[in-house]
Amino acid sequence: MTVTLWRWAGGANGGDWFFASIDGAVGEALSATALMQRLESGRRSGWGSVKVVARVGETEWRTSAFPSKAQGWMVPVKAAVRKAEGLAEGEAFELGLRF
Repeated sequence: MTVTLWRWAGGANGGDWFFASIDGAVGEALSATALMQRLESGRRSGWGSVKVVARVGETEWRTSAFPSKAQGWMVPVKAAVRKAEGLAEGEAFELGLRF
């Protein structure tokens, strides 16, 4: 899927975090997965997250997708991935997810 890299700046601890927002059919599948996990375990995972394996170009990493009222689902894109794949804030790129 094509997504855009965006920055969340600051917070109490400072520093910037970079994310890709997920919506549409993949966002719905993440929501269904989160609900299924909650029903099976009887509890909610941290912040309602779903563990995923993300891929950009040749770089693959394990992370979590987090639900957001404003952004649908958010997947953090760490500095090593951004550097390895030459990603810049505001840039569209192809993101693959397995969950």
